[in-house]
Amino acid sequence: MFSQAKKFIYICNENLSMEKLKKRWGITSNFQLTIIFIVFAITGSTAAKVAGPITEYIGLHPDALHPILYWIVRILLIFPIYQVLLIFFGWLFGQFAFFWNFEKKMLNRLGIKI
Repeated sequence: MFSQAKKFIYICNENLSMEKLKKRWGITSNFQLTIIFIVFAITGSTAAKVAGPITEYIGLHPDALHPILYWIVRILLIFPIYQVLLIFFGWLFGQFAFFWNFEKKMLNRLGIKI
């Protein structure tokens, strides 16, 4: 009985967190929130996957550079790829307005005005 009560409290807390997120992002439906999570997942995976062939194409190899330098360059390369893919996948899933606003806020915090 105690574990069921714990489980219930956990589910309620998770639901409250999702409600806070929906309110913060200006989202009304759980379906839209799910789509947004899917877009973030696909974008991150795709950006990481695409960075490999791009680093190979421009001649960056883990054996040619110090491993730390290689990963710093690769992560810096992933960042702009991620930004473009986020808008693309957001558009593809019908959430362009949300991701365009999200992108503008994120870049604005980095000092890049759009």
